[in-house]
Amino acid sequence: MISNIARVMVCASIVGLSPAVFVGAVAQAQGSTTTLAVAGRYNANPSIAARGNFAAVAWSGTLGSTMDIYVATSRDGGAKWSAPVQVNATAGDARVSGEQPPRVLLVAGRGATPEIVVVWGSKGTTGSRLLRARSTDGGKTFGASILVAGADGEGNRGWESLAADSSGRVYALWLDHRETVMPAAMHHQDGTTMPAAVPAAVPAAVPAPKIDPNEKANKSQLYFGSLDGRAGVAARGIARGVCYCCKTSLVASGGAIYAVWRHVFPGNQRDIGFTVSRDGGKTFSAITRVSEDHWQFDGCPENGPAVAVDRQQRTHVLWAAPVDGKDGSPLALYHALTTDGKTFTARTQVPARGPAGHVQVTAVSDGSLVIAWDENVSGTRHVAFARAVVNAAGRVTFSPVHAGDDDVGRGYPVVATAASGVLAAWVKQIPNGTTIGVARAQ
Repeated sequence: MISNIARVMVCASIVGLSPAVFVGAVAQAQGSTTTLAVAGRYNANPSIAARGNFAAVAWSGTLGSTMDIYVATSRDGGAKWSAPVQVNATAGDARVSGEQPPRVLLVAGRGATPEIVVVWGSKGTTGSRLLRARSTDGGKTFGASILVAGADGEGNRGWESLAADSSGRVYALWLDHRETVMPAAMHHQDGTTMPAAVPAAVPAAVPAPKIDPNEKANKSQLYFGSLDGRAGVAARGIARGVCYCCKTSLVASGGAIYAVWRHVFPGNQRDIGFTVSRDGGKTFSAITRVSEDHWQFDGCPENGPAVAVDRQQRTHVLWAAPVDGKDGSPLALYHALTTDGKTFTARTQVPARGPAGHVQVTAVSDGSLVIAWDENVSGTRHVAFARAVVNAAGRVTFSPVHAGDDDVGRGYPVVATAASGVLAAWVKQIPNGTTIGVARAQ
C-alpha cells in the first residue's frame, strides 16, 4: 500500500471554466490511493514507468477540443508525487485514447536521475503523427516536441509502445495506416473506406462491392524505428496485415527486442502476432501466432496485447479473446509464454470476475509478473490485478493483488516495477469528470 502521501498542488489554471467539468485544484491521498489531476480537465489515458525509486506517470488532460499531455514524477517509489508538468510544446494539439495513451519511458541519464521520454499522438496536416519529448531534469521541464522519424505523412498512425535496451537506446513500435489513404474517399476509424459520393449513373439499390478483410488489413503495417537515430534501424514496416486500432507492446531484454500486436491472419482471424529481433532491431523474425483463438471479426476490438520478459528470460504474452472464439461472446484474458521465441505454451485463462480486457503486465524482480486489466462486473467497470507465478514445470498460477481503494468506475490500468514494489495507475470516474489514481500493488 501507499502511505504517508503528501498533498500536491496541481499546476494548472483554467480561465472561464464551467463548474460542470471542474475536477479540483489539488491532488491528494485518498485512503491508499493518490489522485493526480489537472484542474478543469478530464484526466485519462495514463501510462507509467519506473526505474529504481524514480517513477513517472504520463496522461492526457482534455477540455473541449483541447488535449494536452502531462507528467508527474515520484522520487521515493510512489510515496509522494510532483505537480503535473505539460509535455507538448504546442498547446492543445495532442490526440490520444485508451488504446493509444501517451507512452512514458525512463532511461539512464548522466546523473542518478533517469531521463524521461514521452511519445504521443498529435494532429497532422494529412492525418495523425507521433511526437516525442525528453526531460533531462527529472520531469521539471521538457524539451522541444520533435517528430518521431517516419511517423508523419498521410493517414493515421499511433497505438505506439516504447522500449529501451541495456545501452539506453530507445525504440518505438506503432501501427501505421498510410497505405489505407484513398483519393476522394471517406475513412472510418476501423480502417474501412467508402466512396465520397455515389455516381449518379449507379442505381442506389446496387450494393457497394465487398472488400476482402484480409486485403484491407494488408494495407496497415506494424512500424518499428529507433528514437536515437541509430544506423540500420530507420523507421520501417516490419509486418503487414495488422488489426487497425489495437495497442502494440514492446520490450527489450537480454539483447533482444520483443514485439506483440493483434494481427489479421487468413480467414480474417484476429489473433496475436509475435516477432523478435536479436540484432538491435535491424532484422526481425517471421511472425509467430501466439495462440489460435480463431477470432473471426471484421472490425477492431480495440483490445491489444501486452508482453514482458521475466528474470529467467521467459517471454510472457497476455491478451483478450472471446472464450469460445465467436464474435459477440464475452472476452476473457489469456496468458502464454515462450522460451525460444518460436513456440508458445498452450494458453491459460486469467481468472476474472466478468468480461475483461485492456491488459497490461510488468515483470517483478522475484521472477513473478503483475497483471492489470479492467473488467465488467454486474454492469460496472472495475480494475483488477493479479500476480502470475510459473513453476519449474512451466505451469502458471494466478493470485489476486490489491492496489488502492476498492472503488468502482475505474478502467485502463497500467503497471510498472519500482524498487519499492509494483506501482499501478488507472482512470477513475468521478461525478464531474475523471482523474488518475496511483497506488502500490500488494
